[in-house]
Amino acid sequence: MPLGIDRSDFLVEKNKKLERDLRAKNERIISLETENAMLYLKLAQLRSNLQSSREEVSGLQLSYDGETKFRQNVIESALKFKQELEQIKRKLSALQRVAVDLPVQIQSDIKHANSVIQRHRHLFASQTSSLSTMQDQVGHLQEALQDVTDRHAKEKKRRQELHNLLMELRGNIRVHCRVRPLMDFDSGGEDSKMLGSSGTKSEVVVHYMDDENVCVRTTKHNKVFEYERVYAPAEDQESVFDEVQPMITSLLDGYNICIMAYGQTGSGKTHTMLGSHKNEDYHLRAEPHKDEGVIPRAARELFRLIEEKPVGTHTVEVSVVEIYNNDIRDLLSGDPNAKHDVITGADGALHIPTLTSKKVNKIQDVMSFVQYGLRTRRESATMVHEHSSRSHLIVTLTVISQAPSFFAKPQTPTPDQNPGQFASLNWKIQSAPPGGRDRRGRSLSLMSTPSFSGTQIEQPQQPPSTPAVIKTKLQLVDLAGSECVGMSGVTGAALREASYINKSLSALADVLGALAEQSRSHVPYRNSRLTHFLQDSIGGDAKLLVLLCVAPAQRYITETSQCLGFGQRARQVQRGPTKRRLPSSAEKVGGSDRPGTGPGRVSYRS
Repeated sequence: MPLGIDRSDFLVEKNKKLERDLRAKNERIISLETENAMLYLKLAQLRSNLQSSREEVSGLQLSYDGETKFRQNVIESALKFKQELEQIKRKLSALQRVAVDLPVQIQSDIKHANSVIQRHRHLFASQTSSLSTMQDQVGHLQEALQDVTDRHAKEKKRRQELHNLLMELRGNIRVHCRVRPLMDFDSGGEDSKMLGSSGTKSEVVVHYMDDENVCVRTTKHNKVFEYERVYAPAEDQESVFDEVQPMITSLLDGYNICIMAYGQTGSGKTHTMLGSHKNEDYHLRAEPHKDEGVIPRAARELFRLIEEKPVGTHTVEVSVVEIYNNDIRDLLSGDPNAKHDVITGADGALHIPTLTSKKVNKIQDVMSFVQYGLRTRRESATMVHEHSSRSHLIVTLTVISQAPSFFAKPQTPTPDQNPGQFASLNWKIQSAPPGGRDRRGRSLSLMSTPSFSGTQIEQPQQPPSTPAVIKTKLQLVDLAGSECVGMSGVTGAALREASYINKSLSALADVLGALAEQSRSHVPYRNSRLTHFLQDSIGGDAKLLVLLCVAPAQRYITETSQCLGFGQRARQVQRGPTKRRLPSSAEKVGGSDRPGTGPGRVSYRS
């Protein structure tokens, strides 16, 4: 380029042109990118349409295949219907032929039916009179049957009453048996689904027969045991107490009562006597509960009977004792571990002077003290029973009744108590021959004519008297369960407890055996604290009821047989008529001789 030429303008123009070209290219690039994006979108749309078309084609293909298959089925169905139609046509032709012959057949059947109706009419007419006669006879037979049924029920009740009276006159121990239902723990570790199945440990071998008989099925033969009452597994607590209730009435009539539950561990003794273990309070409430046992029901009935008596004539005291390891433990005292001994009083009655007795006025008071005692009663779980009692529980309700006023003992005054009386009176005893009697049969040696010295005479005051009372007691005994050590799996202290339990129950069986033999001069009451404590009740001073509790399962067959055998031996005991309690100031003259009472006279102690 020649010198002197200015190139700045030229470069500026060129630069602007390049910028315009660059913008044009950028715009072109943007346009192409936009077009490319639109093409991508269109391609995606076309692909989506293609996929939809393919799916549509696939659906159409499936529809076509379905239509083809449906058409084939229609063709096959049509052929089948055609064949059935042919068969229907053939049957219709046969029916048409039968329909033509039907009126003739109907006429023949009608004639035959008319002849049969006529024959039955004549037969019915001839038997109507006989039917009326038979209906009258059935009515008379039903009336006779009802009459015989009522008489049978009355005679059965009367026989039971006479039997109970005979048992009472003989002094027999009344024995009831309660068969509990089958429980889950009876399976003995076997599958619970097999509970009660034949050949298992829980197979039912003790069967309720009727109100007086229970059957035990063994491998060799069946044994039937008879008792005064047998309770079925389905019978509830109320049914048991209905049989016990009359004995509570005898308590207020002046008789001692003892009710004891006997049986193996887990057979339902505590449930029968106290109630269900499901409630630690044993359903303590003002109103009765269906699971209440004999003890709360007996207390409730006792207070109900006392309410019918004059106010203030009866008071009730309760004591709660357990015999644990052959030791007597007072469960109401401050020190349950203190030792207590059975003492024979001057009147021959057995008592424990150190025993705590609490006065009670209602059922809640009784059960509160019972529950207080149960908190310290010995219990432990074994392989047989989760709540196995390790001691014998004895709840005693003592009823103190006011005797008639003529039984009251007068207190003899002394000169120190009333000096004026003895200073103003000078008694002279008229001489009379020893044993002399006046016309009224009064002893002359007891009659006197007073001669007085002094000008003023004081009338002798009537000496005060001690009110006479009658004490009767209701002993409710929940015995500890006999157990097989091998089955219960106890060791250590529990093994020692089981040994004492079995020894005391064996001593009880020995006492009953000695009483049943009658020829034995010695009855081993002192072999155990249990029998010594219950000596008066077992020996005849009380009406005694033994409630046998048995489990129905095969695994307990040995213990069940032993329990039922114990009940049979108890029934054989004849102790003579039960003595009625009278005040200590009275004695009953006459009656059979009893040991320790002297010939021809039976003494009664308060």
